[in-house]
Amino acid sequence: MIPVRGFEGKTVAVFGLARTGLAAARALLAGGAEVAVWDERAQGLAAAQAEGFQIVDLSVAEWSQFDALMLSPGVPLTHPEPHWTVQMARQAGVEIIGDIELFARAVNLAPAHKRPHIVAITGTNGKSTTTALIGHVCAQAGRDTRVGGNIGVGVLDLPDMHGGAVYVLELSSYQLDLTSSLKPDVSVLLNISPDHLDRHGGMEGYVAAKRRILLNQGPGDTSVIGVDDPWGQRICTEAKSANRRTIMPVSASKAIGRGVYALQGQLYDATGDRAVQVADLNRARSLPGRHNWQNAAAAYAAVRGLGVSPADIADGLLSFPGLAHRMETVGHIRGVRFVNDSKATNSNAARQALSSYGRVYWIAGGRAKDGGIESLSDLFPRVARAYLIGEAAGDFAQTLEGKVPNIACTHLGAAVAQAFADAQASGEGGIVLLSPACASFDQFADFEARGQAFREAVCELAGAVAAGEAET
Repeated sequence: MIPVRGFEGKTVAVFGLARTGLAAARALLAGGAEVAVWDERAQGLAAAQAEGFQIVDLSVAEWSQFDALMLSPGVPLTHPEPHWTVQMARQAGVEIIGDIELFARAVNLAPAHKRPHIVAITGTNGKSTTTALIGHVCAQAGRDTRVGGNIGVGVLDLPDMHGGAVYVLELSSYQLDLTSSLKPDVSVLLNISPDHLDRHGGMEGYVAAKRRILLNQGPGDTSVIGVDDPWGQRICTEAKSANRRTIMPVSASKAIGRGVYALQGQLYDATGDRAVQVADLNRARSLPGRHNWQNAAAAYAAVRGLGVSPADIADGLLSFPGLAHRMETVGHIRGVRFVNDSKATNSNAARQALSSYGRVYWIAGGRAKDGGIESLSDLFPRVARAYLIGEAAGDFAQTLEGKVPNIACTHLGAAVAQAFADAQASGEGGIVLLSPACASFDQFADFEARGQAFREAVCELAGAVAAGEAET
């Protein structure tokens, strides 16, 4: 745990008692704050009571007693409308912050010799893979590396800081909206495409949230910015004109003057006088496809910003084992390969997986994002048949009508079984791909639970096939 200093003798309200909120409450208490916690979910309140926290119904509390509100990132700050806790905090003049801001303040208050290095990563797609990849490369290079934030362990549940540690943090746009004083040694802005527009009031608000990762950087810091989309290109140009830090543009689609780029799987470092080939990403089995080449280029640039040698970074890239729920092969049955891409929660993320395989039996659906799957129409010829689940099944069926054979499935297990049967009947095997292009919240707690359900369905199917073979 990282104790949060600066709130000694003050009272902080914490709303939202899932992983982030409980970790923040513990860290604030350890740093000397008084903590009042509340959640609208009975499960969250029960978890807080089990740990002995002071339960205060914030809907009827006297807000003048609070010095800050620690808001969990899933709670609306501005759109579609501010949550009632946000409205009450603003009316009382109470500061609203998130867990990443608490971490930033803990770092800023630490003596210089105890401050760790911070690598912060955001982007619409690829941020979890890139975060895990940077963490892997740093650890392989012998650095004391802690990985967390929006991936795995909440930032305040990570081990306490020291001067030799490297914190590699995935940051969502929701977390960045609640952060004002984080100063990463290395920031990574991978890419930007429309997502979470309902939470940010449109594209302008979403881009503004992502840009906050660059907010406090100055001389000696490094900004890694993907330039394969127009928003990234614009942000990179503006960052260069500010001329306050080292700017490393990265690309997976073109050679760039100064920066890091990948062409046909060959990774080039062009940060010096000339471009030097540093790795053959075609040998990295866990990094297939152009989108992963962008992730690798960004990881390379980020870790170079920490002073790790090109050779050590290349070794780390090639030994990366991959990320769970992102184009993860979870099994083979009778020549059919099952790929878990549950983390593809929007169409742009699903595009990465569909682009990487020639012919797939595609499981898609859930709670749809704006635009659905219409933007994937150029990839529909790769889909042998689609198996539609969740709330989006009807809308997706309309989009696919006349273009891709499809069937609505009552649940994920039924989709897995039907996709396997169709792949077998084709006589050619193939790939059963779960790449939902949707959020998971209509049927699952999160994308991880959805991915685990896919794994279990594949395992159950394998058992049934094996039992059938034994009987014959």
